[in-house]
Amino acid sequence: MNLRGIETPRTKWSGDCLVIGLYEDAIELTGDLAELDQQLAGTLSELIAETEFKGKGGSSAVTRVGANSPIRKIAVVGLGKPGEFKLDTLRRAAAIALRAAKKEKCKTLGLSLPVWQNDPELTTQAIVEGLELAAHQDNRFKSESEDKGLKLEQIDLLGLTGQDAVITQARQICLGVVLARELVSAPANIVTPITLAETAEAIANEYGLDLEILEQAECEKLGMGAFLGVAKASDLPPKFIHLTYRPEAPPRKKVAIVGKGLTFDSGGLNIKVAGSGIEMMKTDMGGAAATLGAAKAIAQIKPDVEVHFISAATENMISGHAMRPGDILTASNGKTIEVNNTDAEGRLTLADALVFAEKLGVEAIVDLATLTGACVVALGDDIAGLWTANDDLAHQLAQASEKAGEKFWRMPMEDKYFEGLKSVVADMKNTGPRAGGAITAALFLKQFVKETPWAHLDIAGTVWTDKENGYHNAGGTGFPVRTLVNWVLS
Repeated sequence: MNLRGIETPRTKWSGDCLVIGLYEDAIELTGDLAELDQQLAGTLSELIAETEFKGKGGSSAVTRVGANSPIRKIAVVGLGKPGEFKLDTLRRAAAIALRAAKKEKCKTLGLSLPVWQNDPELTTQAIVEGLELAAHQDNRFKSESEDKGLKLEQIDLLGLTGQDAVITQARQICLGVVLARELVSAPANIVTPITLAETAEAIANEYGLDLEILEQAECEKLGMGAFLGVAKASDLPPKFIHLTYRPEAPPRKKVAIVGKGLTFDSGGLNIKVAGSGIEMMKTDMGGAAATLGAAKAIAQIKPDVEVHFISAATENMISGHAMRPGDILTASNGKTIEVNNTDAEGRLTLADALVFAEKLGVEAIVDLATLTGACVVALGDDIAGLWTANDDLAHQLAQASEKAGEKFWRMPMEDKYFEGLKSVVADMKNTGPRAGGAITAALFLKQFVKETPWAHLDIAGTVWTDKENGYHNAGGTGFPVRTLVNWVLS
């Protein structure tokens, strides 16, 4: 579908469907809306009255306009209370408008939404993200597409002329989100450590990024005993992915993004059982998916920042080669780890990935992982956890996530909780007590970053949705690609 910003006022626009955003309890038709209603022979006011439309967030109504009108249908979408108007309000309103237009079999859509804080650029970006992400449907594994009927061909963003570059960048970011969504949604027989590496290779080839894939022997030479301990039971070889974007000019900063890449997690010998969510463990590479999604977006946007995208990709399976509870692994920084639970494997792979990232001499490291059920218990399915001892990095990520509409909550780095990870026979265990499990997981990872500013994002609850949610359709959400991109660009 083609997107463009135009100056045409809503009283002059013509096409299949015009959608107007209205605030809650502030829907009196005055000014040009009164003029538009008059042009439409009262259809707009009649629609509002007959559907008892109040402008509540997420609400909408649509009706056909009489014959001889330049507009075939008119629709309204609720924006909620004016004092609660956010960028994400625009994304959600745009998604509702798009779905309504598709349901009404429209080819052309005019969208009239208010400008957020007099900032047409951020307004345009939010609207385009809402449209693109709502439009994405993953029908790869269905014999027949559910997206049938007429296709939406043209969307006009009224009052947002001159935003072509913003529209392009927003669409580039959404391509990264879609990649992450499709990686998460694909089953473990489709997305494997091998195909994750191939995805990184495809990004490198298409956009000119540097790529290094470390095979098992190379990981052994680097002493990655924690990562390889997890990988031992799988019939598929592990792949350590290091994808690098370098700007043409000297970079103003260098950062690393490290994503957990467990393409399937059986739990190992501490096997997950029915009811434990084992059937959804294809999503356990959500961190790697978002990392590669961010790489695809950054490669197109081409900022003046050097970015290293890293994932230690493997499966956690069961065989005669599997690591056992009680085994001791040695990570690449020399730290020894007593494995007291083989189902706490993601932190083991991240340990060696973080050591690798810090050796690159970057100025900040962000890791992201579907790491703990404890984080889901604490924060639910819509909010991810953020751990860092660095206030500046926390602030940067908070600003990036607010702009993206992706929710994070900063959690405590309570150092005394590390007592629960102490081992009699090794430097540490890989899990602690049940209480504070998401915190002890973050403290475990902290042992593998010496000095570089570092943040850990636990995204366990946010990478998947079972039903349509705002501008996300059911399946992988692509969380938090947009936050990562915003952080890099900041």
